[in-house]
Amino acid sequence: MQSSNKLSQCRSIHVLLFDNFSNHCLANAIEPFRAANTIARQKLYVWEHFSLPGGKVTSSSGLPVETRPLAGADQRGDYLFIMPSYGYGDLSNPKTSQLLRAAHRRYATVAGMDTGAWLLAKAGLLDGRKATIHWDEYTSFMEAFPDVMAVEDRFVIDGGLATCGGASTTFELTLELIRREHSPMFALEIAALFMHGDKLDMRDPLQRWSADALVRSATALMRRNLEQPLTIPELARQLRSDQRSLEKRFRDEMKTTPLSVYRGIRLREARRQVELTRLSIAEISERCGYRNTSAMIRAFRQEFGHPPGHYRRTS
Repeated sequence: MQSSNKLSQCRSIHVLLFDNFSNHCLANAIEPFRAANTIARQKLYVWEHFSLPGGKVTSSSGLPVETRPLAGADQRGDYLFIMPSYGYGDLSNPKTSQLLRAAHRRYATVAGMDTGAWLLAKAGLLDGRKATIHWDEYTSFMEAFPDVMAVEDRFVIDGGLATCGGASTTFELTLELIRREHSPMFALEIAALFMHGDKLDMRDPLQRWSADALVRSATALMRRNLEQPLTIPELARQLRSDQRSLEKRFRDEMKTTPLSVYRGIRLREARRQVELTRLSIAEISERCGYRNTSAMIRAFRQEFGHPPGHYRRTS
């Protein structure tokens, strides 16, 4: 269960948009935080949209978004997300650089999404730091900014600066920010809402992707086997791994054991069914792998701080 003190802190997100921004990128940046609020049943994150002059900004697909002006405003917050997408070359000018340097001092984390790394690099904020960018622009980025340690990763977090390569990697970056702010289990629950990392890949379960591929495959297999939970040795066998390697990967990636994660996934499914269905608690227990309803209720209370009935009454 996440710490109640940590969950009670509300973080502010300011999104800096430019004309022809990617609507896909914007949605992937904000939806995980919206899901975090929904799952926690409290406002963990709030967000606002900004542009340099303010007013209406239109995405590359024609979606209009009303924004507040960032220029000249003394805005402060926890996160500033920069989304230029198309036309970033024309935006790389002294005025934009000056505003970004000033903004960097007012936000705990500044993230360049899609081609946002180009604007951060132009402002000198990435000198001596690791960074990445949309892969179509990677070579040009590396040549234009030799003082930046360009890497071909899906996202990079270096101190208070973050960069990622596009819409899908924006989603992964925001999940990582949530994971660092709360817990790996909380981020995993959010990822499951969007079926992120839900596809099993048995070809090479030990390869690394944005997160550990073996862990992602394992948690996907767990979600597919709730009513009849697998033993950890059987889970490892189906993933073509050995139990020791599986447990080590979970300790490295999730800071806990596979058994603990499996239990958390089953209990979160129980909570979802309690809130969204009229099934009896006994039937929910059965569907989530508990043959003893009392045992499920005790585990539920320990995980979430309240029994299932509390969640059903207040949902």
